[in-house]
Amino acid sequence: MSEKKITIFSDSGIRASFLQYGARLTELWVKGSKGEERDVVLGFKTLVGYLNAEETYFGCIVGRYANRIANGTFTIDKDKYRLDCNNGPNSLHGGYEGFHLKTWEVDAKSKNSVTFSIFSPHLEGGFPGDLKVSVTYSLKGNDLEVEYHGTSDRKSILNLTQHSYFNLNGEGSGSVGGHLLRVYSKFYTPVNTDLIPEGHFENTEHSPFDFSSYKRLDTDWDSAHPQMKLGNGYDHNYVLKTKNSNEVIKAASIYSPDSGIKMDVHTTQPGMQLYCANWLSGNDMGKSGIPYTARTAFCLETQHFPDTPNQGHFPDCYLSPGSPYKGKCIYSFGLIS
Repeated sequence: MSEKKITIFSDSGIRASFLQYGARLTELWVKGSKGEERDVVLGFKTLVGYLNAEETYFGCIVGRYANRIANGTFTIDKDKYRLDCNNGPNSLHGGYEGFHLKTWEVDAKSKNSVTFSIFSPHLEGGFPGDLKVSVTYSLKGNDLEVEYHGTSDRKSILNLTQHSYFNLNGEGSGSVGGHLLRVYSKFYTPVNTDLIPEGHFENTEHSPFDFSSYKRLDTDWDSAHPQMKLGNGYDHNYVLKTKNSNEVIKAASIYSPDSGIKMDVHTTQPGMQLYCANWLSGNDMGKSGIPYTARTAFCLETQHFPDTPNQGHFPDCYLSPGSPYKGKCIYSFGLIS
């Protein structure tokens, strides 16, 4: 397993580093309002840190299926598949053989991009099909672009996401409660006690989930709202599209008044999971030698909705030999005016 760090650069001064383990984004350096560089993703200095971490998803590519699948089962054309149940009764983020635990191949590398690939054999983790996946990270100006591609030799499901924990003040700088978020969606998918979507779309208006205009993350994250109690805060999917398309749309904007750094998120995916690191325990010591505690980061994971294979009215996540999987997410950085 290679410990070699792979670094790419943009002409605007942003640089990003990766490991083959999990195709992980380990560093992302952007400039704050005073011209200072800040590393805005949580992580560790060495591969060993990731191998020993209590939280295994820092910066990785998640698959075969990002988020949860109820009871670890789904059906394709009357064939029932059973997955690893690694999250109570559910399968989460690909189970015990998820892509975050794999060493990816480096297919291509240039100054401003790197392409990783992985092969997952039929029934690995319970998923059907021999699957080939590639992920290309590119720095273009002030953008970090993530492109996904997947092919299977039989009908299957695939849902990939980039699982970086962000803090726009810099990793190890404490709570993200003062960050202001706007989400370009009026609906989210409420969940049951197992954090599986109940099946309907709930309007965010007059609820803690309303980020239709900029709002501090900590305004409602301790709300007594029943959904907030279930997730110990924000751990919910926003509805960006109700049908699949290749159209790139704006999903969210977030900024920190302290650093002056703003990040916009664009995607082709139908959903986005907002998670505010509610379960970080402080047992993982980060790059700055500071423990990562709850709510010291946020995740904006563009993806298909949780439990899509079991909820027929959600935008589907199928791929087949003649229909490859494609997706894109773009993180755009700038300064608040």
